[in-house]
Amino acid sequence: MQSDEFITDLLDFIESSPTSYHAVERMTSILSARGFRRLDERHRWQLEPGRYFVVREGSLIGFVLDQDPSQGLRMAGAHTDSPGLKIKPNPVRIQDNYLQLTAEIYGSPLLSTWLDRELSLAGRVIRQQDDGTLHCSLVDLRKPVALIPSLAIHLQDKEQKDINRQTALVPILQTWNDSTCPSLSALLSGRDGEQHSSGELLAFDLFCYDCRPPLIAGLDRSFVSGPRLDNLLSCHALVRALSEGTLRGSCLVSWYDHEEVGSGSGSGASSTFLPDVLARIIPEAEERSMAMQRSVFISVDNAHGLHPNYPAAHDSQHRPVLNRGVVIKINANQRYATSGWTSALFRQIARHCEVDVQEFVMPNDKGCGSTIGPLLSRLLGVKTVDVGVPTLGMHSIRELAGLDDCWSLYRCLQHYFQGEVPLP
Repeated sequence: MQSDEFITDLLDFIESSPTSYHAVERMTSILSARGFRRLDERHRWQLEPGRYFVVREGSLIGFVLDQDPSQGLRMAGAHTDSPGLKIKPNPVRIQDNYLQLTAEIYGSPLLSTWLDRELSLAGRVIRQQDDGTLHCSLVDLRKPVALIPSLAIHLQDKEQKDINRQTALVPILQTWNDSTCPSLSALLSGRDGEQHSSGELLAFDLFCYDCRPPLIAGLDRSFVSGPRLDNLLSCHALVRALSEGTLRGSCLVSWYDHEEVGSGSGSGASSTFLPDVLARIIPEAEERSMAMQRSVFISVDNAHGLHPNYPAAHDSQHRPVLNRGVVIKINANQRYATSGWTSALFRQIARHCEVDVQEFVMPNDKGCGSTIGPLLSRLLGVKTVDVGVPTLGMHSIRELAGLDDCWSLYRCLQHYFQGEVPLP
């Protein structure tokens, strides 16, 4: 049975993390409160045994060092972003007396689920201060300010099936009788929640999000329903596991932005972020190479749970069910990085903490998604396993997962960092 305190904290974490930037801010607060010291990539590091973290854009790496990290690290990672709608650079428009914000599709959301939802705005804004310096601050309106209504069924063409990605997904803010189009800065003025909102707005990274909070659901209250479960569930389990208890050896967790769009950014899983940090932790190249062969990486990202209305969508012998255990994700074509060895290792971890394990394999007639595991396995040459909590409605504006699985994932990660199963 899951811990009530853990689940309450999970719901609060998701609600307070409408974007990757907010998720990183929340996790840095958790790490700082647990004795982790912030490092700056622009400065030299004087590392000794202790707890540290470093931020690059919407990504974060936290690590705990013992006396000799070259003996191997217990590593894990997840992604901080979720698919959705990102506000365009010149977004404000007037269309038939409606004030609207144009948005670009970020990643691969289930588009129909974004219709008829109360949406808010969150992200970061960059302003120029009076002295010419740039100031970046987080924004979260925290109230419903936009909607994308569906077209009434009576007005739809009979042949109309797909949602037009350019014309049908433009949020409405309000009716507008003035012929003058206001700036986004004027619309945000007094509403953005910034602590330091003075200065000229020069740029922003803003996203729409479902402002209805996550909640516990189901007849027996065994599910969590909410936005961005993929992959804030994993982020939360990892930050709790890394920051709590007594860890054995050196441990590291990387949380990456931009996984939903391929990880090909300066702070994504394909970037130099983790290799740069590892080079500072273990400066000598040969020792670092040996350390990677003594290390393990657990890539944590949600898995596809069996949908009872669509059983044919799954492989008949690999059908993860919600609240029946953490999923090991396997793909022969290396869309997941799991091998027989790393699968066995994770089974050992789960067995030690009495957690059930399930397996997911994509049917041969469907394309398989991927995650950060294969990218980091290739980048570092480290043994990697892809695991996650089974989820229904993945990439919907609201997803569904099992509370017991969330708790089980946390327990596995906690045992992993505490060294209950030895490294290779």
